[in-house]
Amino acid sequence: MKTLLGLVASPRKHGNSELFIKELFRNLPDGWHLRMLRLPELDIRPCIACYQCLFGEMRCVQKDDMELFLGELAAADAVALAVPTYFLGANASLKRVLDRGLSFYARMDDLWGKPAVGVAVAGVPGLEGYTKLMVDSFLKLILADHRGSDVLYGALPGEIFLGEAAKACARRLASALTDGAAADVVPRCPLCGGDTFRFLPRNDETPSGWQRVRCMVCSNEGTIGWEGGSLRVETRRGLHPLFLTYEDAKAHLEWLRTMKDAFLAKRKELKEITRPYTAVGQWVRPEKTKREET
Repeated sequence: MKTLLGLVASPRKHGNSELFIKELFRNLPDGWHLRMLRLPELDIRPCIACYQCLFGEMRCVQKDDMELFLGELAAADAVALAVPTYFLGANASLKRVLDRGLSFYARMDDLWGKPAVGVAVAGVPGLEGYTKLMVDSFLKLILADHRGSDVLYGALPGEIFLGEAAKACARRLASALTDGAAADVVPRCPLCGGDTFRFLPRNDETPSGWQRVRCMVCSNEGTIGWEGGSLRVETRRGLHPLFLTYEDAKAHLEWLRTMKDAFLAKRKELKEITRPYTAVGQWVRPEKTKREET
C-alpha cells in the first residue's frame, strides 16, 4: 500500500482545497491510501533563527507540530498540495511551514525526489496573484520531484467542480504522480521548470532582442526571447543552487553551517555596525510581551 499525503492549506472544512485533494486521490490506481494534514490546524511557530536544527541531532528546539509534519512528509510516497488564495497570495499556513524549512535538511534522504503536485485555488479568475508561485516554491523546497501544478477558480465550497476543468486537472496530476510529468508547451525555466519570472534591466551581456530575467522559483538568472517563432527561456546555474540536484542541497546545507563560524569571526565588527541603531525608534508591543520582559 502506497501513501499519498494531502496537504490542505485552508482552514475551511469541505472547501475547494480539501475536495480537490480527495478528487485527485480518487483518480489514483488501486493500492493507494490517503492521509491528510490541514496546515492551519498545526501549531507551527515562527522560526527563531537559532540554527540549532543544522547541527547535532538537527532538531528544532521548539516543541510544536513541526516534527509531526516532517514525519508525515518523510513517510509518504507522494505529496499533493492545495492552497487557497488570500489577498493575492497563499494562505499564511503554507509560509509558516516554509519558514521552518531548515528542518527539512535533517530528513533530506527521506524527502529527496518524492513525487509531488499542487494547485492554487482562487475565488476570481485572474486574481490568484503569486499563490501558484508559492505552491511551486514549496514543492521544490521540500526537496520533492515537482511533477505539476495548476490554478483553479472557485470561491464557494465545491464551486471548482461546477465545470470540468478541476476534475480534468485532478486526473492529469494524479497521472503525473504515478507516471511522470506530461510535456508542457508553456515556456519554463530549463533548470527547475518554473514558469514565473522577474524581468531585470538589460546589461552589456544581454543578446539583442532578448530580455534578462530571473526565475522566481530557483532564483537563477537568464534570458527570455523569441527564437524560431516560439518564446524561449535560458537560465544559468548561480552560486547557490538550493535544490537542482541532491549534491546542490547538501552543499547548501554545508554552506549554511559555515555561517556560525562566520558570525563568530565578525561578531565584534558587526556589533559596532549595529550599536548606533539600538536606541533608534520606539517599539510598540502587546501587553503580553511587556509583562514577559518585566
